[in-house]
Amino acid sequence: MTHSSSIAPLRPTPLSLYSGHFIYVTCLLATFLAAPSYIWDPKHKEFFFLIGTLAVWRYSWALVNWIRFLWYRHVRFPAWRQACAEMGEAGMPGHVYLLVTSFRIGTETTRRVYDSVMREAIHYNRPCTIIVSIVEKADETLIKQMFEKMSPPEHVKLSVVRIGGTGKRDALACGFRAICMNRPAADDIVAVIDGDSMLPLGMIEKCVPLFKLQPDLGALTTDETCEVEGKWIFREWYNMRFAQRHVFMSSVSMSRRVLTLTGRMSMMRADIITDPEFIRQVELDWVNHWRLGRFKFLTGDDKSSWYYILRHGYPMLYVPDVQVITIETPPDPSFINSSIVLMRRWFGNMLRTNSRAIRLGIRPMGFFPWISIIDQRISMWTALTGPVLALLATFFVTPLALFYYLMWIAFTRYVITLSLLAARPYVTAWYPLLMYYNQMVGSAVKTFVLFRLDKQKWTRQNTTLSSSRSSWSERLVAMGSAYMHVASITLFVTILAWMTNVIETPDMEYWFYKLRG
Repeated sequence: MTHSSSIAPLRPTPLSLYSGHFIYVTCLLATFLAAPSYIWDPKHKEFFFLIGTLAVWRYSWALVNWIRFLWYRHVRFPAWRQACAEMGEAGMPGHVYLLVTSFRIGTETTRRVYDSVMREAIHYNRPCTIIVSIVEKADETLIKQMFEKMSPPEHVKLSVVRIGGTGKRDALACGFRAICMNRPAADDIVAVIDGDSMLPLGMIEKCVPLFKLQPDLGALTTDETCEVEGKWIFREWYNMRFAQRHVFMSSVSMSRRVLTLTGRMSMMRADIITDPEFIRQVELDWVNHWRLGRFKFLTGDDKSSWYYILRHGYPMLYVPDVQVITIETPPDPSFINSSIVLMRRWFGNMLRTNSRAIRLGIRPMGFFPWISIIDQRISMWTALTGPVLALLATFFVTPLALFYYLMWIAFTRYVITLSLLAARPYVTAWYPLLMYYNQMVGSAVKTFVLFRLDKQKWTRQNTTLSSSRSSWSERLVAMGSAYMHVASITLFVTILAWMTNVIETPDMEYWFYKLRG
């Protein structure tokens, strides 16, 4: 069998990597040099002022996060890592539980994932129990055969929990209750692992001492990289997203908080996951919406656990020097279709959770994480401001406005791409294009989902959230969602047009006297 520690995502050859950057930079410079300059007309200063002000704000925010990332990665976290090393055996908990959930995952992926989990449990060389929460009998047979073939030492145990195919939330709840039956100590550690995530060798030894070093720490999560099935563009897209995630998660972790406890691999204290309130929230979480009513979370179990830990004031950390490898299987062969489906799920989970997180206020999380959560809701509109202003300028100022805007995007996204070299050993020339695609399509998806938070669907099975409303009520709610979405977009464009003098402010005094005759 292949050791998971030897697995590494494919990287481009040096020739293809450097040639891509050379072509991108050459085309960018040639376009800049060939472009006319008469667009910079002072009478169009409203457009440039608004775009410039927005750019200063967004790029300043990005710079702040990048600086915080560098400080965390090279100063703050290495100090913690050194302190953990000095604790030695005293930094290890009494017992570690590895809870793995699997449903409708390919046999080869299942084999590789559980191979990595079992090898890591054996390598840890201390009391460790693997809890497997699965649906299919074939998976149970395969996992038990693998475990027996490895002949693990006595301190490594395997416990299999079989459930019905009712979703990951039920699988996790059953797994948590199985751990409760073992009566773990309060400072024992539980790792929650997805059935498509492979653990690097030595992960447990690197992560668990942080809980001893910081006794108030509630949970942690790690860096990710991936192997992607399907077209090459999926790999580029995922790698770009994970690089951006690495920067932003490190930045927020400076405040000892994170904005998500990814379901791919997160660790929590046993006294948290054995709390009946925590188990209930993960198993059955609800959202009360002023217009859509009360509806439950279908997906987003990691957001439910994150919100519980955040609400109770526990610190959370991001571990940047541990990299879990995920096996990504896009839901559709088409990149556009797959990316939109995935964004709807990711951003839906985010939007369903961060509004209630914002209502918690600054006290349980600190100022920077709270502002970061607010920015998640604002950024969907600020990302659309640039292209809307560019289109307004194209129609009302000069046809070249959109051309100049795209040049600006090509330049700035390439600078941001190069900044990711601080997070990853290489970046490709596709990152700027995918970054802008992510920004535009992602913002459009967010605005769509914002008004349809009750619409959810699993990507691994054809299950949607059933509604208790009548068909007439359902149509009425759908019409209301569409109306509010269109009205919000219209108001957004109108405000931008007014701020740039495309639409003039009505002379109220003139109309007042005109109406009086």
